Amino acid sequence: MTCWYEGPLAAFDTETTGVDVETDRIVSAAVVVQDAPGSRPRVTRWLVNPGVPVPAGATAVHGLTDEHLQRNGRWPSPVMEEIALELGEQAAAGRPLVVMNAPFDLTLLDRELRRHRASSLDHWFESTPLRVLDPRVLDKHLDRYRKGRRTLTDLCAHYDVVLEGAHDAAADALASMDVVRAVGRRFAARLERLSPAELHTLQAVWHAAQARGLQAWFARSGSDEAVDPAWPLRPELREAA
Repeated sequence: MTCWYEGPLAAFDTETTGVDVETDRIVSAAVVVQDAPGSRPRVTRWLVNPGVPVPAGATAVHGLTDEHLQRNGRWPSPVMEEIALELGEQAAAGRPLVVMNAPFDLTLLDRELRRHRASSLDHWFESTPLRVLDPRVLDKHLDRYRKGRRTLTDLCAHYDVVLEGAHDAAADALASMDVVRAVGRRFAARLERLSPAELHTLQAVWHAAQARGLQAWFARSGSDEAVDPAWPLRPELREAA
């Protein structure tokens, strides 16, 4: 029987106006589907005119300017529905969804759906649950004592994954998928007997423990920064701008 990390996977990534999931907006997104390692991926892309200015700092990261998005981007409302529909179709097809730092991208999508569609991400997975694989959570749990940062770029370097065109949604999604496959192979003895559904449940527990550890570290460092333990979606919804 083929292990999940050698089988079909989908991956999702976004580029945004910033890092606040409650108020920032999606400017581009991609879903990448791959039937097996090394097979040609199928890529669906979206470019969005967010309706708000894109800060210079965000443009410096992903290269998407106000002018470009206004000229080539689509309005958010239909795009957010299309993204949610695509993710729902992947779940219905039984493909686990790879999302690097899932609470960011999935929560941001949820807030965009609430903002533009009077809906929520959970609505699209009422009949078929979402099974998420988060390379950051997996790596941090399975190799918890390794020093250093765990950004996508760092994980790609550690697992010998090629990342071409970083901060392009499709490139980042594909690289995240390759990292998850590499994590699966490296820690096969601990992962091969677990299904994606079991891993989804376990990652929620692992992420909560990781968040508590980070929160304690912040406290020792004199920082009052809060760390949200929820995974893969943050349920709290503040009043959004």
